[in-house]
Amino acid sequence: MTTYSIHDLEPQLAANRRYWCGWAGAQPDTDLPTYRTDIPHPLLNGVLRVRGRQLDEAITEARKHLTGSTWGWWVGADSDEGTAEGLLARGATQIADMPVMAMDVTGMAEGQASPADLRIQVAATPAEVREYVETYAGPLGISGDLGLVADRELAFAYPEVVRLAGIVDGRTVGTCTLSLGTDIGALYCVATHPDYRRRGIATALTLEALRVARGAGRQIVTLQASSDGEPVYRQIGFDTVTRYRLYQLPE
Repeated sequence: MTTYSIHDLEPQLAANRRYWCGWAGAQPDTDLPTYRTDIPHPLLNGVLRVRGRQLDEAITEARKHLTGSTWGWWVGADSDEGTAEGLLARGATQIADMPVMAMDVTGMAEGQASPADLRIQVAATPAEVREYVETYAGPLGISGDLGLVADRELAFAYPEVVRLAGIVDGRTVGTCTLSLGTDIGALYCVATHPDYRRRGIATALTLEALRVARGAGRQIVTLQASSDGEPVYRQIGFDTVTRYRLYQLPE
């Protein structure tokens, strides 16, 4: 595989496009990649970039595909310059500002301790995936029909997704999804049940995902962090390399 630096942004953003498009079987590398799951969450329906298109034309096309869903418009380093300003001028509201963080896993330290009562396994069966979804849904703000969310996970368009479940006393209490769909590993759905927080479960799951990524030949792993999560990932070894902003347009 190609050797990358954490400051090579395009492969990280390409990994992100592939993951979110995987929820809906959409094409990630077009000039206007859009994806729709009908799960009521702005990360699960949306536009991932616009390139080389007139913005009004792009908005019209996006609305044809996404109106009726709860959707967001991602703006990052892979979008045309001025996209954010253009969306704001057309009545959009910024709803999120997400640090994009990356880490070179080739030199990561071994032997970090995890909670003694924590077991990590891959969630693969329908029952395991449904419990996995039920664990991350609340912390990530996903509501509504969680059966639909689980069905989307089980029908994920790209096969290179590893769902690591943190198990305590036979119950899934933490989650971390690793996407290996490109040369860059990418992490999503890092969440812990509220009753089990501050025990190091999310850190242990993240470190296990980094080991899996390295074992699969990936040098760089990327993620989008919340403002609360950014310092935690920094302690693990991630650096902030760019940002995504998420917008919503009026109907």
